[in-house]
Amino acid sequence: MLLGSSVLAYGQTEKLDMATLDKIRQEGQQRSQVMETAFYLTDVNGPRLQGPGFVKAANWSKDKLAAWGLQNARLEAWGDWGKGWTVERCYFAMTAPYYKSIIAVPRAWSGSTNKLQTADILFISDTDTTALENYKGKLKNKIILIDQSYKVTPSFTGDADRFTDEELQKMASETAGPRGQRMQGDSAMRRRLMAMRVGNLFNQKMRKMAKAEGAVGILNSTQNSKDGTLFVSGDYANAALGATPDDLADLSISVEDYLMLCRLMKANVPVKLELDVKTKFFADDIKGYNVLADIPGTDPKLKDEVVMLGAHLDSWHAATGATDNAAGSSVMMEAVRILKAIGVKPRRTIRLALWSGEEQGLHGSKNYVTNHLVNATTNQLTKEGQNVAAYFNVDNGTGKIRGIYLQGNEAAGPIFAQWLKPFNDLGATTVTIQNTGGTDHLSFDRYGIPGFQFIQDPIEYSTRTHHTNMDTYDHLQPDDLKQAAIIVAGFVYNAAMRDQKIPAKQPATAQQATR
Repeated sequence: MLLGSSVLAYGQTEKLDMATLDKIRQEGQQRSQVMETAFYLTDVNGPRLQGPGFVKAANWSKDKLAAWGLQNARLEAWGDWGKGWTVERCYFAMTAPYYKSIIAVPRAWSGSTNKLQTADILFISDTDTTALENYKGKLKNKIILIDQSYKVTPSFTGDADRFTDEELQKMASETAGPRGQRMQGDSAMRRRLMAMRVGNLFNQKMRKMAKAEGAVGILNSTQNSKDGTLFVSGDYANAALGATPDDLADLSISVEDYLMLCRLMKANVPVKLELDVKTKFFADDIKGYNVLADIPGTDPKLKDEVVMLGAHLDSWHAATGATDNAAGSSVMMEAVRILKAIGVKPRRTIRLALWSGEEQGLHGSKNYVTNHLVNATTNQLTKEGQNVAAYFNVDNGTGKIRGIYLQGNEAAGPIFAQWLKPFNDLGATTVTIQNTGGTDHLSFDRYGIPGFQFIQDPIEYSTRTHHTNMDTYDHLQPDDLKQAAIIVAGFVYNAAMRDQKIPAKQPATAQQATR
């Protein structure tokens, strides 16, 4: 036995099925398919940006889940999204004062040059919106470069990291506390948001002028786009229904190349650039889709209740979205594969969801909740919403699971602490009252449905792979993903077999609604 057989060792309250947990571990360690799944989602499929790239991967995932024996594997439309988009070609170089090839990635939903073009730089050093008047009539056939105060500093520490025992202990010792204690840094955040709004206003006005005058393109970068890593997302206003895409090629380049061009312009050195960018918009299917599949419940009294697990399947486009979030999707697919492979008969229905549109604002999960779980008129949970026993999410990269965030749900803490004990030897020990944001569990949590995100080792998520051109298969950690799938499968199984649902954070105020 890989696990002890005594249920009493893990607490009187939770009746853990140690034999099944042992089978989960053996299947997940000895016959894992998590890396094969990740390979197909990344290397084979490519980027999974909202639109055709996502739908291709979604159909592959649906078929794979059906082949594993899950029931009702399906693509479900959640509503209208807008235009899809892809990159068909991108070449960018400096040709004077000498030739230099420059790594560049178009921002999502940006336009094309439609052919190879040579262009001069229009250097903009004033970022006040009123100063734009000085550039009127000067943008035609230019590439726009806006002066920035970026600095490149050496990386004195490694990119990859794991949580230390001290860090995990600090997380575990957090208390709920009053809300005000969790709002430190709000003033700084407000200042940053204000600066962003000012910058966005300038960009909107400048882009409108650039489009009207026939500029060829615009360059952008970020402070951390260095050492060959570009942080790239998108300006998805062009994806909106009814929006007319512009022909402005919007290219992300490294901060080193960006600063080089700025220095040359400040020194009045003549610079020539050439670029050939072709992007394509898709409007034949404007729907957004989620992938759903079930392991039906078997208990006559509990089978209508649902334990959900999910991850977002969509990605940005600069790479193949390996750690964000083929990792999470592969882990969740592997978790249900494990459960099917060992032949579990859950009391509650287990439902896997692979979400779309997460990168643009949690669209897939938000719309699933509003379409199924919440009455739009009363803003209260429907019967289907009340039947969701819990939702578990993975979306923090390739790192192993170290525990779980409670999202302030203190009542769930003792339960999850007992569920983690069989996996303590795998490094998963920590239950923290802390909240974590930015991903799909929030769509459930906001309506009082118990929704949780697992704590994961960061590895190089924020430093190297998150939303970058380095987010590729080779940055995945196989042993970490195997461990994560085992723990998720254990949690989902426990939630599906438990006599009661996971307690909500507060007494339920939602009333049963007709729908």
